[in-house]
Amino acid sequence: MAEGRKSRSLLFEGAEWTFDDLSRVHDAIEKVARKDLALDLYPNQIEIISSEQMLDAYSSIGMPLMYRHWSFGKHFIQHERAYRRGARGLAYEIVINSNPCISYCLEENTMALQALVIAHAGFGHNHFFKNNELFRQWTDPDGILDYLEYARDFMQRCEERHGRIEVERLLDSAHALMPSSVFRSRRPPPPTPRQAEARQQARRNEAERSAHYLWDRLPASQPASDADQIRQRKRAMHLPEENLLYFIERYSPILQPWQREALAIVRTIGQYFYPQKQTQIMNEGCACFVHYHVMHALHAKGRIDDGAMLEILHNHTEVVRQPDFDDPHFGGLNPYTLGFTMMQDIRRICEAPTEEDRQWFPDFAGSGDWHGVLKDAWANYRDESFILQFLSPEVMRRLRLFALTDDTNAPFYTVSAIHNERGYRQVREALARSRDISLLEPNIQIVDVDLQGDRVLHLCHLQQDGVPLDKRSETMTLEHMRRLWGYPVEMTRS
Repeated sequence: MAEGRKSRSLLFEGAEWTFDDLSRVHDAIEKVARKDLALDLYPNQIEIISSEQMLDAYSSIGMPLMYRHWSFGKHFIQHERAYRRGARGLAYEIVINSNPCISYCLEENTMALQALVIAHAGFGHNHFFKNNELFRQWTDPDGILDYLEYARDFMQRCEERHGRIEVERLLDSAHALMPSSVFRSRRPPPPTPRQAEARQQARRNEAERSAHYLWDRLPASQPASDADQIRQRKRAMHLPEENLLYFIERYSPILQPWQREALAIVRTIGQYFYPQKQTQIMNEGCACFVHYHVMHALHAKGRIDDGAMLEILHNHTEVVRQPDFDDPHFGGLNPYTLGFTMMQDIRRICEAPTEEDRQWFPDFAGSGDWHGVLKDAWANYRDESFILQFLSPEVMRRLRLFALTDDTNAPFYTVSAIHNERGYRQVREALARSRDISLLEPNIQIVDVDLQGDRVLHLCHLQQDGVPLDKRSETMTLEHMRRLWGYPVEMTRS
């Protein structure tokens, strides 16, 4: 009789699952997530997909709707071949920053693993997407799916009218320049499909009125030697400009209206992913912390049995495992490991701080309010600032972190700081800098062009720490810029 009551209290039994099981587990997870963690969530949309559909999602940068391009098919073949020969596995899930929040779960997952990934993606990532300030400022979860549908249909119409090869040549250059085509310091409002259509029609109308509609807006040019005129010209075009595709879209002398709209689509999608590049440690750490807390809470209440919990812990451990530096699978510091470890450590500091913790974190050590500290961090920090604010000596010791100095004039690396009293702050600052996107991606800006003169486009690479742009990247950047600009393009360094 007791065994029967125990069985009825379980959310599921065994590895097989049904959609009723998924619904029941989702509701139980939601109850814990809202009551224990007070998460603020978008509505969830859980989709079950096959391994081939998961591979397809990989190839199209994880988006549910996407226009066609040969590179997506190439990526699909690469991922599929590696998967079929056992050289790589598949992600347990893919989650989309949209409203509703869409989570793709692999149909081959066991029921225990489905529970884990629903908690991870449908509640951890979901809360982070909705509440982190970077995502709130820089993305449009309410409109992204409609915009992707518009983008797919627009590209398809372009292929029908102008030919697939012509469209692909344009997208080749646009995709290559996408990392240098985001607004880092200002955010224009993301277009809706209706606004994009209106913008496209306005371009067509203006092109019909004047073949030189770009130049009509500009004042007559004076000789380039006139410093005042150069400053006035730059001011009129808002130079320097960090978003390469945005400038080309507005001022390229050779592009047709449909090509300008295609560039706008590519840079809008690139801007959508900009916050994700800056919050990988926090985003994955939040999702891991949530699924770990929720799964333990359900197990403690008798809703998940010991066998399922062991499977969940095994998969959790694989996700947050940090390979040693000499391990064949080492690929740097695992963001899941660092994010989850730091967030668990924040809870420890709030509940049971040491004297060292009180010295490093006087504002919240021993407060007991780990919910509030974590929710504030999830909302208001990105990776580099999160590390600078919350990375503790305890975590540095546990992960055995140290700092390396790479002097270009020396034939070897130097260990400049280790996890000891003298090195803690240096290690923390070095790790934070390694997550600074301004140091990870080249900063290439458009600094000048005389549209009434020689039309030579002048770029400048702003070097960080004296690190130059590698020759191949510079050559390819100039080649793609020339293709879209139609006139000579030059690059200097500063």
